[in-house]
Amino acid sequence: MHFLRPLLRKPSLSWIGLVAALAIVAPCAGHAEALLVVEADTGKVLQADNATYPWYPASVTKMMTAYVTLKAIKDGRMTLDQLLTVSPVAASQSPSKMGLRPGTQVTVENALAMMLVKSANDMAVVLAEGVGGSIDGFSAQMNQTAQRLGMTQTSYVNPNGLPADGQITSARDLAILARAIIRDLPEYEYFYHIPSIRFGRRVTNNFNKLIGRYPGADGFKTGFICASGYNLVGSATRNGKRLIAVVLGASSGQMRAVRAAQLLERGFANTGLTWLRPSLGTVDNLAPIDASPPNLRDEMCGGKRKRPASDEDAETVAGNGASSSGETALSFFTAGLQAPLAKPSELLASGPVASEPMVVYTGPKKTGAALIAAVAVETQKQTERPRGKKKSQIAAKKPDAAAEPKAEAKDTGKEAKSEPKAKPAARHASAKPEAAPKAAEKPVAVADKPVSAKPAKPKAAAKPAAKPAPKSSEAKPADQKTAATPRS
Repeated sequence: MHFLRPLLRKPSLSWIGLVAALAIVAPCAGHAEALLVVEADTGKVLQADNATYPWYPASVTKMMTAYVTLKAIKDGRMTLDQLLTVSPVAASQSPSKMGLRPGTQVTVENALAMMLVKSANDMAVVLAEGVGGSIDGFSAQMNQTAQRLGMTQTSYVNPNGLPADGQITSARDLAILARAIIRDLPEYEYFYHIPSIRFGRRVTNNFNKLIGRYPGADGFKTGFICASGYNLVGSATRNGKRLIAVVLGASSGQMRAVRAAQLLERGFANTGLTWLRPSLGTVDNLAPIDASPPNLRDEMCGGKRKRPASDEDAETVAGNGASSSGETALSFFTAGLQAPLAKPSELLASGPVASEPMVVYTGPKKTGAALIAAVAVETQKQTERPRGKKKSQIAAKKPDAAAEPKAEAKDTGKEAKSEPKAKPAARHASAKPEAAPKAAEKPVAVADKPVSAKPAKPKAAAKPAAKPAPKSSEAKPADQKTAATPRS
């Protein structure tokens, strides 16, 4: 502390420089996060925290899956209307997925929309097999593309981001990929910011909560597995200036959006105090760190969570969206000199701006009356499925439906496997009370019939002495059946 006293007596630029130096070397404390915001056109880095630490990508992997697919379309090797077939391998992928049966056909355009909006793991494999012939063949194309773009910290093993050894990236590399999408595929970039899709009667909003909520938001993709936490690559444009924000390892789906909005707000803020911040250069020149990716499995999928973690997480954020624990000291210092920023938690609290969902469907490309008819057929199928099953089958299905978000946590990751095994049992138990009253009604109805019917026989026979015997003998089975009801 002695060396600080002269600086504290005479506030000067040297004091400010010291704060900046401490900000650069100080490691992030508390919850592990990687944060990065860059200018889309120049690649200039505006803020970087752990931006070159290796990280598990989760479903932001699908940004590259879409890039390779759309590049094949742009190069004339396939078309958006081309039909692809759902293979058994694709159908077997863990949720989140569309759940289409093997043999079902879908156009490239519809598969892309389903994958990028719903984060459908089965559609990612459908595209991979259609473009690369197999998951391995497509992964090789993904890795070749990553190397060509300068994503030196990235390696891919599958097209959907489900946990696999060697599937790694970094915030730096994801920002490089986002810039490549904007630069190389401007005519297809709209796929990365579709607000919602409609499949039959089901409407799914984009998991990226910035879309339709944060002013100017116009891309890209979310992701989650237990090991990585909640990831988001987002972009927004304001007054002709476009920024890219990357958040890796946030604690919830809502928090990753809040973090991204904070980064974007600071990037757009023009306070004239940028000279206080050290120059970080461009995203391509950020130096990679040789380390192992942090594993957040215990924190993300441990028993402390009230409900299973998934990419669809709708957890709200307490407080006013305060700065992350990983925010640098310099950011904290300059924040006091900036104009008050909008509260991201308030910006994201409301529902998305109303928009017409993109209609997706199976089979060849359809327009006009054919498209309307296809939507009606799929809607009818989705409506009739529950009615065609027995009540017992529906009751048996309830625990599976309730556990689907758990499977999302597998989307989530191999490391989540132990966690889903524990929680479905709790959900199954919670589903039983719903079925219990129904089960109780049937035995009572059966028991009532013998009681009301049997006493009539003694009356017809005019044998009063025999009356008590039928009543007592019949009451016992009724009591036994009623008593057995709670066990079911």
